[in-house]
Amino acid sequence: MDFPPHLGSMPMHAITEIHGEPGLLERFRLEVERFDDAERARLTAALDLAAELHRDDRRVREPYLNHLLRVAIRLMHHYQVRDVDVIVAGLLHDAVEDHPAELADLADLADDGNDPTGAALAALAARFGPRVATLVAAVTNPVYDPQRDRNVQYREHLAVSLDREPWARVIKVSDFTDNGVGVIHTIGPKVVSSAKKYRPLVPLFRDLIGRPDTPLSPKVKAHIFGQLDLAEERFSAILDRPAHSR
Repeated sequence: MDFPPHLGSMPMHAITEIHGEPGLLERFRLEVERFDDAERARLTAALDLAAELHRDDRRVREPYLNHLLRVAIRLMHHYQVRDVDVIVAGLLHDAVEDHPAELADLADLADDGNDPTGAALAALAARFGPRVATLVAAVTNPVYDPQRDRNVQYREHLAVSLDREPWARVIKVSDFTDNGVGVIHTIGPKVVSSAKKYRPLVPLFRDLIGRPDTPLSPKVKAHIFGQLDLAEERFSAILDRPAHSR
């Protein structure tokens, strides 16, 4: 497939709409060219694993892999991250949450009462190193109490887990940007449910990204603050419309 020479400067949702998964894969390839051979091999291995684990997953209108590619590309391009562990964790940030048994091949272990999440994290640590597993663990949702509001528990979990893992904040804000700023690229009931879920996270991310120990440059932090402003504008447009216009 032929891609335009300006693919490297196109907004990622524009690439998604026009060129789909092949376009995002090519953009990923362009971004990883600046890494050395060993680093590219790790990034490619993580992408291959993500593609395998999420091969049958979809996000409303698109393959789930598109989301993971955008998260990783945003880390490299917009956030200027060169830490390969962080990018690998970005590609695999939903692997433990969505596919623990497949990731760790837990069929027998599950019968023995072992924790599939713990085994999946151990599998990630064995393959990509303990730091990758730690980062993925920080952005993996816990088992929620069915008696309490799920979105409230989600916010509480993020506030605690991201407080102690500065690089996990960076991964999660890329994930949030794709889901929050990108909410206008989805359709159906998910538009409102996503806006309700993600809107309360805006002040949390403002605080976390603004902290001195968040390992991003002032320019990148300013970019993220702008994206948080845009997310809030979009949430407001979705949730704060006059009753007669709904």
